[in-house]
Amino acid sequence: TCCELCAQSNTRNRRGVKHHHCEVTPQSVGRHGCGWIYIANLRAVAHLELIKGVENMRLQGKTAIVTGAGSGFGAGIAQKFAAEGATVMVADINLDAAQSIAEPLDATAQHVDVSRDSSVGDMIATAQALWGRIDILVNNAGITHLPQAMDQVSEAEFDQVFAVNAKSVYLTARHLVPLLKRQRSGAILNIASTAGVSPRPNLNWYNASKGWMITATKAMAVELAPFNIRVNALNPVAGETPLLASFMGEDTPEMRAKFLSTIPLGRFSTPQDMGHAASFLCSDEASMITGVALEVDGGRCI
Repeated sequence: TCCELCAQSNTRNRRGVKHHHCEVTPQSVGRHGCGWIYIANLRAVAHLELIKGVENMRLQGKTAIVTGAGSGFGAGIAQKFAAEGATVMVADINLDAAQSIAEPLDATAQHVDVSRDSSVGDMIATAQALWGRIDILVNNAGITHLPQAMDQVSEAEFDQVFAVNAKSVYLTARHLVPLLKRQRSGAILNIASTAGVSPRPNLNWYNASKGWMITATKAMAVELAPFNIRVNALNPVAGETPLLASFMGEDTPEMRAKFLSTIPLGRFSTPQDMGHAASFLCSDEASMITGVALEVDGGRCI
């Protein structure tokens, strides 16, 4: 071969390769079997520029399920996971939305209603059958009630908020944790909220559901640590997602300015912010981190 690195590249996943070039003292010209033109005689000097070197991808070789990944934070997390080398299942109650995110990522789209046991069971079983193992689960799916006095929220709204934001964590654990215990590894990431740490008025039961999620994260982390299963949470501030208008009550420049005034860095959380934080916490780089609720909030909770 023209160089040792070229030989290695023949067996390496070529995803992310931008440029490959070999240079030596010009004596003879040929073409390597891999298709790269080289000049060969003396010691080869190889240069392989990678958009993201496969060996440096945080999640290379990992499998990951992300719920609520058809839009917003979930989509940003799924996209970042794929960019970091993970094989991803984009799960959402809106299958069309899941497919639109999954297709360019070469990911799997999966319909799921995270508030229903049978639907969650189907999602976990499908991923296990497809991959043979599940390394990462991100419980991102969530909803809120509209801003209003706590005593004005209907029982149906309350039940729905807790079914999607809280019961879903129980259901995914019920189906996934036995698998993770058998493989004695795994990472679960719950997408909570700054609302569970520093509540805003008139979002009382949403706030409470996210506070529940933070406590559940810590309790799960303690119980699952002996099995080498890590459980963490992210606490984003309001972001450019489909829920933003619901949090504010109305999406107007005045309401946006009001919300932004409470964030020291002066902007909303983005799906990209969440993707970066999630990819770290779910990677082996964070192998000593469990039970943490990391605020991705521009200083909102200071």
